[in-house]
Amino acid sequence: MKAAAAAPRSPLFVRIFVRMLACVVVVQLLNLGLLFAIRTPDARLYSVGQIVQAIRNPAKLPLDFDTRVVARPPVATWSPRGERTQVAIAMALGIPAEQVVVDFPVGFLQRHPVYDRASVPPNPPPPTRAAANDVVIVGGFEAFVRQPDGRWIEISAGPTIEPWRLFVFAWLILSALAVAPFAWALAQRFARPIGAFARAAERLGRDPRAPPIELDGPTEIAEAARAFNDMQARLNRYVDDRATMIAAVAHDLRTPLMRLGLRIEDADPAIRQPCEGDIREMQAMISAVMAYVRDASRIGVRRPLDLRSLAETVVDDAADRGAAVTLEAGDPLVVEADPVALKAMLANLVGNAIKYAGGAELVIFPREHEAVIAVRDRGPGIPDEDMERVFDPFFRGERSRNRDTGGMGLGLASARATARAHGGDITLHRRDGGGLCATATLPL
Repeated sequence: MKAAAAAPRSPLFVRIFVRMLACVVVVQLLNLGLLFAIRTPDARLYSVGQIVQAIRNPAKLPLDFDTRVVARPPVATWSPRGERTQVAIAMALGIPAEQVVVDFPVGFLQRHPVYDRASVPPNPPPPTRAAANDVVIVGGFEAFVRQPDGRWIEISAGPTIEPWRLFVFAWLILSALAVAPFAWALAQRFARPIGAFARAAERLGRDPRAPPIELDGPTEIAEAARAFNDMQARLNRYVDDRATMIAAVAHDLRTPLMRLGLRIEDADPAIRQPCEGDIREMQAMISAVMAYVRDASRIGVRRPLDLRSLAETVVDDAADRGAAVTLEAGDPLVVEADPVALKAMLANLVGNAIKYAGGAELVIFPREHEAVIAVRDRGPGIPDEDMERVFDPFFRGERSRNRDTGGMGLGLASARATARAHGGDITLHRRDGGGLCATATLPL
């Protein structure tokens, strides 16, 4: 039975283009609706008679008017409209035109129109005072009339928030709300693949054997996921091939060592005994190397476990052997890890503290997004230049190379490899008052 063919994937840029085009279409449709829904705004109309009444009786100002006394009026920009209104106000009040100043404020980001006064024909004044009172002013204005004491009274009517402005404002809010789902979908489309790759990279750092990324989504995302999965597979093959090669070399070295042991059985005791000691040392090193490679390449099952309970078993084992090891009390701390590998890592750190300092103190606590295991001792410590070198395979801080005072130099290397395989690390630093603290971190 043939498997169903996978549905063709559309490119990512096509999906993004379609969503952006949908946003533009929605906005344009809303703008088209605004064009037909809103009525033409009506300008506010005032008359010169209202201005005259406000000047003569300031206690009964129209609702739209405002009045105040100023020392001098601002310099107004000349315009035919302003001159006509100025003459009408002066005629209605029966005063010279020089005692009246009229200005028309402009809107935001607008400028006063500039006129060539010589090219504009003069406006004839109103024929009568009644006609002057009937002169209509469209929109806001500022009129200044000089008083006998030299001060000026300002009468102004500024633009107010008309209903059509509120309607347009509400329409703009509606447009933003209508486009928001499309913008949200577009942002999600951009962020989802990036988040998936970030989580996959973090998962790969914690567990090289993590399952591959699903080949889902647009063509570009599927190709990137396939490349990431191929990279992960190549890295695992490289690590496996390297471990297999080292294990094979270490295993094959046992045969010539065994032959050497057989050949020196009839040798002089003065020569045979040192040679047998060297052979045993080499066999122990080969066994340690094979154990290190096996532990580093072993695929363990990771599951949630209580880090404090695991540490208690290591402490109890050390205490049963008579070592002075303590664990500070605290709350349970659950991590997802391989229990066998993690127990071996803790046993390595505790064993080093017991071997070189005679005891250890364990402290376990959470810090931000990680669990911290501190193994402290009061031993002689190690030089600062060896703080990182002790994690190199076969490096020993104890320079005598005596097997009674030190191991093969693989314990800390194996412990750090385990911590880093889980997405954490191990560092060393000096303690105040003497001693050393090995700090292991694991992601929560």
